[in-house]
Amino acid sequence: MAGSDFLTDRAVKNARTKTKPYKLSDGRGMYLLIKSDEGKYWRLKYRHAGKEKLLALGVYPDVSLQRARSLRDAAREQVAAGIDPSAARQAEKLEKRIAAANTFEAVAREWYAKQAPRWSSSHARAVLVRLQNELFKYIGNKPIAAIDAATMLDVLRKIEARGALETLSKTRIAAGQIFRYAIGSRRAKSDPTRDLRGQFETREHRHYARLNEGDLGDFLVKLEAYDGTPITKMAIRLLALTFVRTGELRGGHWTEFDFEKGEWRIPAVRMKSSVEHIVPLSDQAIATLGELQALTGDNDYLFPNEHRDGKPMSENTILYALYRMGYRGRATGHGFRATASTILNEQGWDADVIERQLAHKEQNQIRAAYHHAQYLPERRKMMQAWADFLEAKQRSGEKVVSMKRKRA
Repeated sequence: MAGSDFLTDRAVKNARTKTKPYKLSDGRGMYLLIKSDEGKYWRLKYRHAGKEKLLALGVYPDVSLQRARSLRDAAREQVAAGIDPSAARQAEKLEKRIAAANTFEAVAREWYAKQAPRWSSSHARAVLVRLQNELFKYIGNKPIAAIDAATMLDVLRKIEARGALETLSKTRIAAGQIFRYAIGSRRAKSDPTRDLRGQFETREHRHYARLNEGDLGDFLVKLEAYDGTPITKMAIRLLALTFVRTGELRGGHWTEFDFEKGEWRIPAVRMKSSVEHIVPLSDQAIATLGELQALTGDNDYLFPNEHRDGKPMSENTILYALYRMGYRGRATGHGFRATASTILNEQGWDADVIERQLAHKEQNQIRAAYHHAQYLPERRKMMQAWADFLEAKQRSGEKVVSMKRKRA
């Protein structure tokens, strides 16, 4: 710019200190303040809301004359728009400090600390290891509000490239929960993982071997004739009667049962859904538990591990018992859930009642927390009807066996 009111690069460079600080004006409110410490400071005078204010634009030579003018023009545009540049700068600095404090790792560890007490120790360890290995390494130091879908896609593609599809799914779900936690505490505005659904390979869903209705009579007869331990026999019988997950059964504690109410309340920490689950107990289930209590009632677990004190029955015990009964590839402990679901639906029971009893994971966690006892009267009727149905199937199977013996 020309004119005696404006500075030049040479004038700025050659300006020397004096006994007292002095100013060199560049026009439009900007000047160079030269202090006795040999520092040269850009300043801008402006008026906002009727008051004169001063804005620091940087130190020469780190901020050149051209850069200072650019900052001055931007600040004057803010003033023209009714914005106080000084206040806007302070707000920006505060936002940056908040962002630096709210990195992905910081928020994730806060989320983890709130969730971990509800989980089993093994699950808590697994989640933390995944966070450290799959997420913190790449985005841990980034402000969580600045992480977008493209960044998350790049992070999750690394897991997909290893073929670790189950880890990929669990990591994406955990990341989504962390982002939503950040949204709830006003530290993020969106969950970038939502935009990534359908972007990755998925492992084909595992279908557990299960019995059909026509198989039940013969199976229940063979179960009663099983020559293994009576505790294992009762475990399989209870799986058939309650159709809980095998892990939920094996980890069952006697303190979870209220025989007066006829209820088994499985705590949230042991449920896949992380929500307490109520299992109404049929007369047949209570009778089986009575038999079992005579054998294991002095233990914490319903099914204690006979080889390891303080541990529940091994996850393979039920599966190997089914193998011994001749059902390798034809039945699994988990398969009783599918058998019950199929038959109860075919019998006309309300699908929502069946789903609630199966304790399938509710996507809306708030709704799930309030609905753990939903349809409970209907579920009591259904569970008793299911037990009666199995009993009838067993009697039918016994008649078939009896007739075969007579013929022989």
